[in-house]
Formats: sequence, C-alpha cells, structure tokens
Amino acid sequence: MAMTLYAMSGSPYVWRVWLALEYKGLPYELKTLSFDAGDFQKTEFRALTPRRRVPVIADDGFVLYESAAILEYLEDKSPQEPRLFSPDIRQRALQRRMVREADQYFSAGLERLVEAVLFTPKKRRSLERIETACAEIRKELAFWEAAIVDDYLAGGLSAADFTLYPQVALVRRIAQRNPETVSIDLPAPKVTGWMARMDALPIVQKTWPPHWKA
Repeated sequence: MAMTLYAMSGSPYVWRVWLALEYKGLPYELKTLSFDAGDFQKTEFRALTPRRRVPVIADDGFVLYESAAILEYLEDKSPQEPRLFSPDIRQRALQRRMVREADQYFSAGLERLVEAVLFTPKKRRSLERIETACAEIRKELAFWEAAIVDDYLAGGLSAADFTLYPQVALVRRIAQRNPETVSIDLPAPKVTGWMARMDALPIVQKTWPPHWKA
C-alpha cells in the first residue's frame, strides 16, 4: 500500500518530503489540505498529529510528522540508491549537519519574513520587521555561499539540498512578488548556480507548488 503524504501547497517543509519521495521513487498518495476549508481542524487530521501541521506521512498504519524525521524514515525504509544520505559516515554527518543548519538558522529568517509579509495584511506591514528578516536571510545566504564546494551542498544531491532549496525558493518567490519591500539580493554566484541546477531537476519541476503555477 502506498503511503499518504499530507501536504499544503507552498510549504517548504512539505516540499522537501515530496522531493524525497520522488527522488527515491517511492509510491505515495498526495493529500493536499486547505486552511480555508478547515482541514487542519478536522478530527481525522488532528488524530494524526497533535500539532496540526504538515507534513505528515501515514505508512500502513504508522504515522510520522516533522519533515527532518520523515526524511530519515524514508531513507531507512528504502536504503538503496538513490540515497538521501551518503553511505560514507563522514559525508552523511556533513549532510545531517547541513539539514539542521538550514532548519535552525535559515528557516528562522524565513519564518520571520513569512510572518511579516504573507501573514500580515499589506496595510499593516512593518518595513522594519521585513528588513530585519531580510538582513538575517542575507547573512545566511552569505554563509551558504561560502559553504558550497561542489554542484550540490554536500557532494552529491542529498537531503541537505532537499531541505534548503524549498526554503530559498520560498524567499525568492516572496521577493519577486514584493520587490518594493523585500530585498535579499547579494553577490552569491555559487548559491545562484546551485539554485539554477535545482530548478532544472525534473523532480523539482514535477513537485512545483501547484498554486505557484498560477
């Protein structure tokens, strides 16, 4: 039986799991939820996760939430190639470190930007709050610019790329749609090249957030 991925369009945390499922070639059913429709308050979803957030996977009676944990589960469930984490212990440690860095540091600025722009009515937005978030993101992008040493973040394509890419892609989309208030541009040829390589991947095109296509 195929596992079910409970998702929301545009969530970078959902997107990483969706990318991983496609990359590993695992069968799954995508169940997209809607805030407006009240899906997150429904009894059946609350029974899956007390936090009422996505992503959540249901795999033959086993339920798991938190995207980083889900990636580890998918790798353990299907350890054959292509791998989300390197079989080399040191390379794998670097990839896991980058996953945690993206989640702890980059996502902090991203969450602040999302709150300041997407979750705040336009008339009530604070330019100071937005610029504070942008400055944090620029600092993180400078860090990742120095960290990239190959085509991908930690050698070959891995969970590290699937973690950071959706976060940067969401920042990029917010900036493109709000150019008058959101500025994250900085000289970062390595990050720019990496994003272009990620953009071109068939699994990225296949999993592109549906509402971004409009």
